[in-house]
Amino acid sequence: MTVHFIGAGPGAADLLTIRATRLLAASPVCLYAGTYLDAAVLEHCPDGARLVDTQDLDLDGITAELVAAHERGEDVARLCSGDPSVYSAIAEQTRRLDASGVPWDITPGIAAYAATAARLGRELTVPEVAQSVVLTRAQRDSTAMPSGESLEAFAATGATLVLHLAIRRARELADRLAEHYGADCPVAVAYRVEQPEEIVLRGTLADIAAQVEAHDLRQAAIIVVGWALQAEGFVESHLYSCRRAAEREERTAADIPGGLR
Repeated sequence: MTVHFIGAGPGAADLLTIRATRLLAASPVCLYAGTYLDAAVLEHCPDGARLVDTQDLDLDGITAELVAAHERGEDVARLCSGDPSVYSAIAEQTRRLDASGVPWDITPGIAAYAATAARLGRELTVPEVAQSVVLTRAQRDSTAMPSGESLEAFAATGATLVLHLAIRRARELADRLAEHYGADCPVAVAYRVEQPEEIVLRGTLADIAAQVEAHDLRQAAIIVVGWALQAEGFVESHLYSCRRAAEREERTAADIPGGLR
């Protein structure tokens, strides 16, 4: 048997990959995070499948379920919110599975920030505005952030900032970020994006905290900060720009003796 770690994307049943739905349909056991997923995702599971909501389980409890399924000879679909490469606790789980001799593999999913950008209709990397996206989180009752990964250090770059696990500290974080981006910097908050309960808030660092508090958002939401969210009048990407065409013409002319064409 194999434990299949599957990216469940933003939690919408129709935003899973074909591979993900195939693995779900073939696995008699499914572990999922009920906090983040639309229940319709579980309709891809076979009839009679053992469905385990992990939101109230610790790592020991989750591992016990995976090992028990292995001992029964059953494949497991382990659904992860977003993409398994970010904030999925894959490293901790696979380390324990390796120690127990349980095989596993990973199927990627749609990252939460990508689903949010699509809903906003915005590219997060706009030419000469922001060419980097920083995926990070806020620390509250959680493991410490590594030294050097302060919010202020990331904000100082001017990159588009995506904050996970930060919604309960929206006001504090907005105040800190305003010192670097400016209070009028655009912000978007996405709660359960692409699910029936979806809430998408748009504002600035000056007013986004009040919106979050008005909607009483406490989990399953990400915060996106940066000028790329409302960039207008920006230059075209070099790949497609008129500037690049002009440069090609200049190079061609330089290669012709006497500059003739």
